[in-house]
Parts: sequence; C-alpha cells; structure tokens
Amino acid sequence: MFEILEFIDNHLWQFVGFPLIIVLGLHLTYLSRAVQIRKFPNAIRTFVQFLRTKETCERGIHPLKAFFAGIGGCVGIGNIVGICTAVQMGGPGALLWVWITAILGVMMKYNEIFLGLATRIPNQCGGYNGGPMYILQRVFKKPLFPSLAAFLLCIYGVEIYQFSIVTHSISLNSGIDHTLVAFIVMGLVIFAVSGGVKRVGDVCSAFIPLFIILYLSMGAWVLFQNFEQIPTLISTVFVSAFTGHAAVGGFVGSTLLMTISQGIRRGCYAADVGIGYAAVIHSESSTTIPEKQASLSFVELFLDIFGVCTMSVLMVLVSGVWTESLHEALAVQTSLAAYFPYMHFFMPLFLFLLGYTTVIAYFCAGMKCAHFLSPRFGKKLYYTFGVLFLFIFTFHESHQALTVMSIVQALLLVLNGYGLFRLRHDVTYDLGKKEELALTT
Repeated sequence: MFEILEFIDNHLWQFVGFPLIIVLGLHLTYLSRAVQIRKFPNAIRTFVQFLRTKETCERGIHPLKAFFAGIGGCVGIGNIVGICTAVQMGGPGALLWVWITAILGVMMKYNEIFLGLATRIPNQCGGYNGGPMYILQRVFKKPLFPSLAAFLLCIYGVEIYQFSIVTHSISLNSGIDHTLVAFIVMGLVIFAVSGGVKRVGDVCSAFIPLFIILYLSMGAWVLFQNFEQIPTLISTVFVSAFTGHAAVGGFVGSTLLMTISQGIRRGCYAADVGIGYAAVIHSESSTTIPEKQASLSFVELFLDIFGVCTMSVLMVLVSGVWTESLHEALAVQTSLAAYFPYMHFFMPLFLFLLGYTTVIAYFCAGMKCAHFLSPRFGKKLYYTFGVLFLFIFTFHESHQALTVMSIVQALLLVLNGYGLFRLRHDVTYDLGKKEELALTT
C-alpha cells in the first residue's frame, strides 16, 4: 500500500505541485512587484512594532502570539529531519530549490494570511474563525470545496510524521518503552490543544525563540570549523540543482526532476506553503490591518527556510553524512555529535520541543476545521480521530507517515492554489498602514 502511496506522492509533486508553486509564485510576485523583497524591511519594522505593544482589544490574540503559533507549525522537525530527506534523496542541489520555494512560496503565504483575515468571522470564544474553508466560500457557490479543504486540513492537522519522529527519538535514545512514550506525549498534546490558539501561542513563544538562537549558534560553529569547504559546497549546490547528482558514497544518485521535486516538496512541508494552516492560525490575530499580519510571513519564512532549514542542510552536507545510510532523524544529530558532547541526550530534547510545538499547533488548526464541518460534534470527534491516528502511525516507519502527509499537502496545495489565484486581485500590499484600535504602545 505504501509503495502505491509513494508512487502517487512522487507524481503529484513532480507534475502538479512543482509547476503550481513556480507558476503561481512567479505570477503573485509579478502582481506585487516583488513585495517580499521590496518590503522586507517594513516587515521587520512591523515585527518590532508588535514586539513593543500590548493587547487592549477584547477579541483575538496578540499578533505576535499568532505569529509564534504560526511559526511553531513551521519551525519544527521538518526543518531538521524532513528537510534532510530532500538532500538524501535529491542531492545537494535540492537546497537551491528549497530557497526558490521560499522566495516564491512566501507570496502564496502572504495572500493566504491576508485573505484569512479578510474573510474571518467572530466566534463565541472571543476570537475569530478563519482559514481556507472561509476563503474558498468566496470562490465557490456550493459548499463542497470549502468542506473538502476543511476535511483535508483535518487530516493534515494530525501531524503523524513529527509525532512519530519525537516518540522514536525519545524511545531509542532513552530506552523507555515506545508505547509509554507515545501515551505521555499524547497527554501533553491534549493539554496544550485544550487551551486553544492562545495556549498554543504561549507554548510556542516560550520555546521557539530559544531554540532558533541556540540551534543557529551551534550550526554556525560547525560551519566555522569547516569554513574552507563552504565555497566548494555552495558551488556543488548550484551545479547539482540544474543537473541532478551522480551516485557517490551511499547516495544512489538522482535525476534533475527528482532533485527539483524533493527540494520543492520538502521546502513546502518545512514552510507550510499553500496548505491553509497559516490562514487558520493568523486569523486569530487582534490586528485590524490584514497587510500587517500577512507581512509577518516574510519574517517567518526567512527564519524558517534561510535560517533553520539552510543550517540543517549545510551541516549535513559539510559533514558528509548525507551520503551515509542513516535514518533521517540521526543525520543532524550525527553532524553535531562530532563537535558537541551528549548529543544523544540533547537532540531528543530538541526534537521533542520542536515536534511538540508543531503537533499542537496543527492539531489546534485541525480542531477549528472539524468545528467548521460539524459545530456540534466536530471537536469531540476530532479528539478521537487525532488520538487514534497519532497512536497508530507512531508504530509505522516515519517515512511512511511523511508520505501520507505529503499527499494530503499536495491536494491542499492544488485546492488552495486555485482559490488564491481566483482572489489574487482582492489582496493589497500597503504595509505602511497605521494600526487602528487593536493595540497600543
């Protein structure tokens, strides 16, 4: 069954996902006159402005709480483990296509967040409901496709891949029974999700900044120790990106199409491009200006792709472990172990914190989608489905869980991509608008 799913996954990304990201990303970049590059300093200033403000609005959560809940879904195991599979299967050139995915995909994410805030509706909990299901209601007259987007996001919201990596990593490194680890982590997930987006934002804002600083510092030390290899390494990345890569060491080689496909699909997974998750989470923001919240996606993807993902791949490349037959969960750990002690204790903790923040962020988004499908029973049914789905896949190979996630992501990308294209003229890029009543300095 999984061989069939891998076949479907490969063809979906090679012949649908890859062209869609490139074409739609280029089109939105043209319409916005490359706003992701021109207005990046404005996005930084908006981030700093929100950093210096406090909430006074009764509805929604602080914009940075929504930002950290959003980045909690991005900066996760996909940036350390999942992204390394792109290189292990597609060669060093996959990194360049990860970068291209970020530059073009950020426009899809900007439009997604903007439309999420523009179409959101107030809820009874003092927040907002938003996401692709509300965006697509503007595109389709019948509820079929909005409901389909919500259903697919419900499946994607149960982050089986990262849950599997977390439980396997803790169990293998500590010797604790795998089933017991799965139940403990499950309990922690339910605790965080029961508090909604606000609690998820609190958890993510507590862990994510510390992780980014520590991880990038450790990675910078590894690269500094191998500084003389960096120019050759970068050259290899660019050459391999347009030629594929021949077999070397334990690496079996890759075609150009495989290199592009792996780079784009893992870049999309690491950055959550086009799946609708960002619209669900950021719609909870108390800001009244969609452009401001949407511009935080520039900061989000910069930290995510050009920071954490790039550091992970460069460490794996410079250490040479990408050519070894290692489990993807051990690639970065092996690279760091040559320079730092006790990594067999440290990396499981790292992976737990990252996987935990990602799993709870996605579970929360899936819960909101389940409520959309059934306001009366949706949340209760989703708890049951989520617990069973996570528990079952924790006993499968992690790459099988990633295949399932990748197929659902490709389907969401097609559905949401069509919606973003149809509503592209409803999006504006005036990042200089002044905030109204939601925040005060």
